[in-house]
Formats: sequence, C-alpha cells, structure tokens
Amino acid sequence: MSKHQTTPVQETVAPERSSDLFRAPHDPLRIPELLASAGDWDCARAAVENGADAIYFGLEKFNARMRARNFTEADLPSLMEFLHRRGVKGYVTFNTLVFANEIAEAGQHLRAMISAGVDAAIVQDIGICRMIRELSPDFPIHASTQMTLTSAAGIEFARALGCQLVVLARECSLKEIEKIQAQGKADCPQSAAGDGAVGTPRSTPPMPLEVFVHGALCVAYSGQCLTSEALGGRSANRGECAQACRMPYDLISDGNQVALGDRRYLLSPQDLAGLEVLPDLVRAGVASLKIEGRLKSPEYVANITRIYRQTLDDLRVTNDDLRAAGQPPRKSEIVNRKYEMEMAFSRGLYTGWFRGINNRELVHARFGKKRGVYLGEVTRVQGETVFVRLQSPLKRGDGVVFDAGHPEEKEEGGRVYEIVRVGRGVPTAPSRRLAGDSEPYHRDNKEGDLTAVSFGRRDVDFSRVHIGDKVWKTSDPELERRLRGTFAGDHPHFQRAVGMDVHGRACQRMTLVVRDECGHVVQVESAMQLVRAERQSLDNERLREQLGRLGGTPFNLGGLNNFLEGKVMLPVSELNRMRRQAVGRLEALRAQPKRWTLNPGSSRGHEARFSKSEIRNPKSEIDRSLVTSAATEIELIVLVRNIGQLEATLRCGVETIYCEFEDPKKYREAVSRVRRWQHQATANRPTDERAIPPSALRVPRFEIWVAPPRIFKTGEEWILEQVRSSDADGYLVRNYDHLKFFADSRRIGDFSLNVANPLAAEYFIHRYGVQRVTASYDLNIAQLESLLQSAPPEWFEITIHQHMPMFHMEHCVFCAFLSNGTDYTNCGRPCDRHDVQLRDRVGALHPLKADAGCRNTVFNARAQTGAEFVSRMLALGARTFRIEFLKETPEQVAKTITKYRQLLRGEITGAQLWRELKLLNQLGVTRGQMG
Repeated sequence: MSKHQTTPVQETVAPERSSDLFRAPHDPLRIPELLASAGDWDCARAAVENGADAIYFGLEKFNARMRARNFTEADLPSLMEFLHRRGVKGYVTFNTLVFANEIAEAGQHLRAMISAGVDAAIVQDIGICRMIRELSPDFPIHASTQMTLTSAAGIEFARALGCQLVVLARECSLKEIEKIQAQGKADCPQSAAGDGAVGTPRSTPPMPLEVFVHGALCVAYSGQCLTSEALGGRSANRGECAQACRMPYDLISDGNQVALGDRRYLLSPQDLAGLEVLPDLVRAGVASLKIEGRLKSPEYVANITRIYRQTLDDLRVTNDDLRAAGQPPRKSEIVNRKYEMEMAFSRGLYTGWFRGINNRELVHARFGKKRGVYLGEVTRVQGETVFVRLQSPLKRGDGVVFDAGHPEEKEEGGRVYEIVRVGRGVPTAPSRRLAGDSEPYHRDNKEGDLTAVSFGRRDVDFSRVHIGDKVWKTSDPELERRLRGTFAGDHPHFQRAVGMDVHGRACQRMTLVVRDECGHVVQVESAMQLVRAERQSLDNERLREQLGRLGGTPFNLGGLNNFLEGKVMLPVSELNRMRRQAVGRLEALRAQPKRWTLNPGSSRGHEARFSKSEIRNPKSEIDRSLVTSAATEIELIVLVRNIGQLEATLRCGVETIYCEFEDPKKYREAVSRVRRWQHQATANRPTDERAIPPSALRVPRFEIWVAPPRIFKTGEEWILEQVRSSDADGYLVRNYDHLKFFADSRRIGDFSLNVANPLAAEYFIHRYGVQRVTASYDLNIAQLESLLQSAPPEWFEITIHQHMPMFHMEHCVFCAFLSNGTDYTNCGRPCDRHDVQLRDRVGALHPLKADAGCRNTVFNARAQTGAEFVSRMLALGARTFRIEFLKETPEQVAKTITKYRQLLRGEITGAQLWRELKLLNQLGVTRGQMG
C-alpha cells in the first residue's frame, strides 16, 4: 500500500475487545488513557463515538481556549451524564490565572463542577488548587501544562498542592519522562500502613503523568509566554493567545538581515504527531495521552481520536509487553495513517521533543498555517489547466491550494473539477481520464507521470499560478463525510466491552452478572426457573449469541464466564429480557454523577475564609529567619544583564541589584564587584561623626541577587551549582526546582511563578519562605490594585519598567538558522558571537537571547513603563518596585534610574516621566499590560 493511500474509515474498525479487558496482563505496563479535546457538543460526541476514554472541555470563563465555543455551567449535568453513560470521563479546563477580584466567581464555578460530578479540573493557578482543596478534600486536580512542570521536583510540588495527575510540559523528551518517572519512584514517601504485615512500609504510588501526543505545538513554554499580553493585551495565561508565533519574522544578525529564502516563520513549529512513539510512551509508564484541539472541528476530533484509539488497541495484541498471558502474538494491522492525520490539520507532522532536540526539523519556517497533504509542484500552466507530478492521492471534488512561497498573502486554490493522466510527456490533448468521483487517484500513478488538473470556472486566477508552486490538498469531502458518519445520529457507534457471568442450575432461577471497565456491577435474575435441556442447552456459544446482542447500546460482549451446572435451558425471550434489564440498570448506574465531598458552608461562599484579615496571619511552616521584616521605606530594585550596567547601577547608589546574565559563570565577578563597593562604602565612612547629620552617616548596604535560568530539567543541576557558587546574597526563584535547591537561602519569587491572587502569594511566602513575590506580568493596573487590597502589600514586588520577555522557548533560533547543527552539541554556539533580533511585520526589532540551558527568550523591542500608575500603587501600600534593563548603555541606565528615583520621591509625576522616557529611548516606551 502506498504510504499516502487513505484507508476508508469503515475498514479500520477497532478490533473487538475480548475477556482480556478484565484480566491483568502478565506485565505491569498498561494502555494509557486516551484524552480528546471537545470545544462543543458535536466535538464531545465525535470523541466519544471514536473511542476516547476521556474528554477535556472549557466553561465560559477561566479556560485557556476562550475562542472555542465552550460549554456553560448549565450544560454540566447533562454533559457528564452523557459521558458517564458511555464510560467516558470529563475534565474541565480551569487552566488560566485567576485575579484577586475573581476569587468569588471562581468559587462558584468550582462548586458547580464538583456538584455536577466532573471527573477532575485541569488547573494552572496555585491559588485555585488551594481553593479546590478547601472546598473538597477528594475532588481530583490535574496540574495543567500551564504550570510548566519539567522535573521530579515540579511533580512533588504538584503533589503537595493536592494534585492527582501532572500534565508535563510538551518540551519533555522520552528520556526525560523516563528519568522523571524513575526519580519519582525513588522519591515516593514511605508509610508504615499495612499491605498485610504490621509495620511493612508501603510506597505512595508515583504521580500519574499525562503528555500531549498530537496537535499544535506552542513554541514557548506553556505558562511562560507573554507575547500576546505584551503586544496586544491578550494574555495566553488567560486563554486569549493571539498566535504571534505563527507570524513571519526576519532574522537580523549583527545589524544585517540573514538571507533565509522562503524561511520566514522562524517561531512556528510543525504539529505534534506522536503516533510512532506510542510504544515508547507506554513503556515509559505515561498514564494519559492528550490530543490538542479545542478550536478544531468535530471531524478533526473524530479523525485523530479514531487513529490513536485503533493504534492503542492494536498494541494490546502486537506488543509483547502488553499482550495478555497466553495470547498468541500478532502483527500490527494498523497501516500508515499519515494521510488522515495530514488531512485533519497539519503544518507538517513531527514527533516534537519526544526524541530530543532537533531545532532544524522542529521548525521548517516555510509557513505557519494549515496545509494538508503535499501533492507536488506545478510543472506547467496551460489555459485553465495545471499540470502536476502527483505524489499523493487526488480525486474530483478535493480542495487544493497553490503555495507560491508567500503564505502571508492571498493564495489561489479551489475544488478539483477534472483529473486526467497525461503520461511522461505533455501532449496537447489529454490521453486518458483517471479516477471517478469516489476513488482517489493513486493506483495508476507512476513515477514521472504528469496529471492535468482542472477547476471550476472562475475558481482560480491562473495568472497567479506559476511553475514551481507547491500544491497542497486542503480538503477531502469524501473523508469528511465518512468521519461525520462516525458520530451522526442518536445510536452509539463506539461500544465498550462488558463482562458477563452466568450462574444457576436446574429448578433454580438463572443469575446474570454484568460488570463494566469502570467497576459498576449489576445482577438480574430470571423470572422463571432453569429446566433440564433435552436438546439445545445453554452452552457458551448459545449464551454468547443471545447475551451478546447489544446493538444500539454502548456495550459489546467481552468476556463470558458460564457457571451453569449441567445441561439446562431458558427461553430465548427470557434471555433477551434479562439482557435488556441488565443493560438498563448498568446504564443507570453509569449515569449517576460522581459524589465528591463538598465541605459544609461552601455554598455560602467558602472563599470568604481567604479574606485579607485571615491571610495576613496564616500559620507558618518555614524558617522565619530567612524572611526579613516588612519594608517600610520605598525601595527601587534594578535588574541588570551585563557588567557595564551593574557598574552604572552601583554608581547610582542602588542598594539591591538583581543580575540575570546569560553565562552564570560571570556571577562570581558580579558578586565580587558588589562586595568591593560595599567595602569602599564602609571604609569611606567619616571618622568624626559629631558634626555630620545622622542621615548622612548611614552606610549603604549593597545586596546582589542572581537569577538561575527560568526552566530546569533533570541533568542541569550543574547550572544551579554554578549559580550557588557565586555566593550571592539571595536568589530569584523562577520555578519549583529553585524553591527546593535554594531552600536554605534568601529567595524572592520571580514573575514566572505567575502569582496573580493572594492565595498563590500566601502559599509561596508562608509555605516556602520566599521574602516576597513578583506580581504576575498578566495584571493590569486595576487587577494590581485588587491584589494589593487583598493581601499585605509588602508581600509584592512590582516591575514598573522592563522589556517584556515575550517568548521563552526550548527552540533555539540561533541553532536553527545560524548554524548547520541540530542542538547545543553541534551548533558551534552562534549565540556567543552574534547579536540577534527578530524583525516583525511592522518593523519592530525584538532582541533574542539564549540562556545557559540554550533556551531562547525574545524580548519586546520597546520598553514598557508603569510610571503613570506608581502613585496609585503607593497609595495602596506598595513599597518595592523593580526596573529592568536589557541592552541599555551605562549612560542610559544611570539616566533611567535617576528619573525613577525622582518619581518615587514625588519630585516628578508619572506623566512627566512618561514623556521623558519617550525622549530617552530611541523606540519610545509603551504602557504595556498595565495600561
């Protein structure tokens, strides 16, 4: 079979599941849960009818796909009943940050979810995890990929929050997943609870892990992308991503544009397709496989769910580690599914980061939108006919597009009207017609053959179609019709196996026990007694024939255990009645909502216990010696990114300085310089203090804090050791590994912890002992004011001047486009030699930097300032403010520090500073998200 040949949907029905569904295989490996996306009711039905074990969906607020149609709270009872009747779980995506003024509304949503029997909430916000645990001790929490979890320490952080499952960052490779699993097993706490013997230790089971296995790849780490917020006030952490990664960019190196030909989509990864690594994911012990696509069509959901369901079921009988004991081996019956996957949606298909980092393959950079199946290149245009050397199937009615290498412009395309094979030459008249309306052109296609393709009148402007243009099939109506048929109508299309046991003997009633894979069990008895059979007894074949008639129900018959004694019989009509009664009872059991605990009083506003008065004095679980007293004076903190900026900041007398260098080795020099300034300040103190005002006697207390890289993965401990070896006064905590690694040091929570409400702030300050936390960069001024009013303002540090760090990526642009290498091992480190910027469509030049882990950050070209809002924050008690520099000269650093000091002393207004900053900065400034 050709690798591009499509297999009709009706010919690839999942293999019937036998009684091995209810028997543990001889190996501890298990088939993972298949989790499909659902943006609306049609998508939910498409997922269920094509074999999803669970779906995830959003409500009208607090989900990361606000552009999807989504469900409402009123939909929850009926949706959950539908799903549970079909043996499918339903998870609500509560995966956005929640602001302080939204806590009460979030609580209402959570109570509705718990009451409706939702199977779990997928959560990003630390504060919402805490709220769920206060509302219910047993309602499941799944840590969203938006939490940016990449290591065993991150998993343990999620466990401490009360999470039952972790969705790993998409950037984790198979090897890294295996390391996380191994370390998680080694680190699992022991309890002396019994598994029989008194005092026998028992391990807490490792945290179940979920990974995305198919769909769009975000180029930036989920939860760490501030691009939409910075450029348009549409936060990805609030479900409003504007997909700036899918836009074209020019690469500017050392002031010159790099010639990349038609490669302009430098930040647009291919779509993830993990089908070929499914056996590896199963061996790695992954618990759940997630299909992305809540903005996709029901046909997409049906197509991709069906492909992965069939492949997973095929593994049950073809994989030695998964086949049940005694079951003979069998070759896989799953053919290459590339065609169906590409027709569903494709920007190119790739295994993502599963097999490690290959920057050149991850991003081909030629387009950033759906293409479909590649058909070939235009070899000739003759009148209203285009000649193509087809490389994939094509038939009448298919939709195609012509790719001239400028996907940002309008492209020509249309429906195919006629297809004619013209052989190896190009005759003036077509030689033979191929393919009817219903069968794709592939069987007669020979290498070197040309095909003439005609379109409907006026569909295509042929003057814009040229030799060499690439041709893509974007639509296959026949495939779409077949896919819609898989979830159309009211009757179930996908059935799940049930096991049946039959008991009885002559002169007694027969008992039928039916159990499903969810653990539900029903039992019915016959209305009459069994009698001895003279001819046709109830043997296995007869029982399976009658009891297996489950058409029109969500079930098929898996295992059947016949415990009847002797040769007995029962009328067929009674067997049918028992079967119908058992199925009805089983469906009714499955439809009942999950009964989660909802703590008393929660319906009257349980979130009230998180009031400001109570948060101010929580119980502390940390060493208070690591936390300094609350700040009473206004403090300006400066973050610098090179030694020149550091020296300029010290000359300005700034006492608290943060360093974020690309090379952590340079932190030692930075710390040494600050120590020298401190020594000089102490040595220069006047010896005769009698005639000097007390205010002039104060010796500056210079402190230097250093920042580790934003992301940590297993094996990168050496970077943290380098950071610690600088012997700085404290450390910026940017992820959960930093919390643990620097636990014995002074720490400040940075913006990447995404603290947007008082519940999250209190957790980091009082459980982990951070000195203060940086308010999330997703907050505008009204939301910042709400945060400062809801908790002690001394908890928060507010960044009022910076170049917003927009994309933070595992993808290395330096490697992909300035080297011939694939990753840090062979790229030659162009990041050390070149000053690189990305120029967007409006001409803005956004600086690109690489950190010690070779992860890239794209910074906003223009600095943003909150100068106009500082007076409002001061009035609410804010006292700690930060300004950050990126590429500014020492002179610019000194001038900017001076102006902000004047602002904080009340010597100039925010409006005055705004005007002066516009003059001081070549590109001007922006109000950014605060405005």
